[in-house]
Amino acid sequence: MRLSEYVEYDATGLASLVTAGEMTAVELTHLARQAHDGVNPSINAVIEFYEDAESISSKNAGLFNGVPFFRKDVGASEAGRLQEKGSRLFKGYRSNIESYFFHRAREGGLRTLGRTATPEFATSGITESILNGITGNPWDLERSAGGSSGGAAAAVAAGITPIAHGNDGGGSIRVPAAWCGLVGLNPSRGRISGGPNQQDASLGCTREFVLCQTVRDAAAALDVFSGPHPGDPFIIVQPNRPYVEELSRPTGTLRVGVAKTKWGAINLDPEVQHAVESMATLLEEMGHVVIDIKPPYESIEYTRIMLAGLSFNASSREDAARAMRRTISAETLEPINLKLYEYSRNLQTRVGDVHEALRSMRLHVGEAIQDFDILLTPTMPMVALPHGSVYSTTNPTLSVEEWVEADAALYQYTGVFNVTGQPAVSLPLAQNASGLPIGIQIVGRFGDEATLVRVARDLEEARPWGHRRAKVRAGHTVCGSDLNARNSKSIASTPTRAGSPDARSFRVA
Repeated sequence: MRLSEYVEYDATGLASLVTAGEMTAVELTHLARQAHDGVNPSINAVIEFYEDAESISSKNAGLFNGVPFFRKDVGASEAGRLQEKGSRLFKGYRSNIESYFFHRAREGGLRTLGRTATPEFATSGITESILNGITGNPWDLERSAGGSSGGAAAAVAAGITPIAHGNDGGGSIRVPAAWCGLVGLNPSRGRISGGPNQQDASLGCTREFVLCQTVRDAAAALDVFSGPHPGDPFIIVQPNRPYVEELSRPTGTLRVGVAKTKWGAINLDPEVQHAVESMATLLEEMGHVVIDIKPPYESIEYTRIMLAGLSFNASSREDAARAMRRTISAETLEPINLKLYEYSRNLQTRVGDVHEALRSMRLHVGEAIQDFDILLTPTMPMVALPHGSVYSTTNPTLSVEEWVEADAALYQYTGVFNVTGQPAVSLPLAQNASGLPIGIQIVGRFGDEATLVRVARDLEEARPWGHRRAKVRAGHTVCGSDLNARNSKSIASTPTRAGSPDARSFRVA
């Protein structure tokens, strides 16, 4: 198989070739390495391709039989592998914990070949860090791939692997999916176990999952990674059948709530608003009942939760510094994370107060949207931002309050559903006039990923996106860029223009 052919397959398609004996897992690994070598210097998505990648074992079976996979460098871990969390504080750190997530990955046939870039501690929705540099968007190298799973998104969009690990504490799967033209699903709270050490992470706001190219890959990934484990705080309602079987079942008539107005301080880009309205019309033509909805929460509610949650920040950073035998300073933390740490040291927030704020917001949102089977919203209010935006944790200019408010405004359609625990998927259903992807978010009832899968399938069939490809893609000519030049100097010196946690801190982005 040629590299130009490899990049045209989704994960399900590659697995079928291995199952049929037309390819081997090692051959797919070689192709992933070839793709990496060709495009990663331009996008800086993969920060480590394992030297022993060819000898990595996986079950010679499963829905993803032999498919190459990457791990985001924060969250779920592989025992003995580096996990630096995008931070100089953790430089050289190797986890001694094998997450259930990666046990399931192997059981499902995935071969994890390396690590992808993340902003420091996954705090921001912009993937750039002093440790690893800037990750470029394969659709436009001068723009961000999003975050905090930006390295994973860029790697998939550029064709290095068809699927990659991510996690989402406020939009960190859906944001890069929207900006890189991918499918990014954040499952219901409790659907994917965070065990053995991160069950119900960030007070239930963060979940592990994947970014991929097709709805059928997202459905298969739900089947691979779903299921309870010992130590999980509760067992969510289990599906009636495998999610891949939902792909062949009818959707039925749904009540759809459509968000056509802003839910935060940032206005909707007109092209994004048009895309939402177009999808609402499409759903109506499919026979669904479509109703405009008002914002189901006040932005200040979410900002207060984020600020209150910082009370967990200081102790976790201090524990990490002691474990690494390092000190917390400007030499180990980026400007925003250092300010967040210092701010959190002076907080007197009680755990009960944070739980109450979360409970209250869940109640208010639940009451506002209870009459709808699904919601249709933008994923982001605008297309991918240029590098050097105010939202990076390397930005030295903002106060903690200013940064948290900016973060809440940018991720106004995503973070709310981390709080409520509902499943939500970003689909690459539109583009702007310049060809940049526009993500549309579909939100389901708690525990009802099955309906999301069916609706996403319907929309993919009606508005297919498989023919749209990023400018930088393996097996094709890669245009030059100054991204390497940017990464060759300290990112801390780059001027800024005026958002899933580390293992134990509360979510910010």
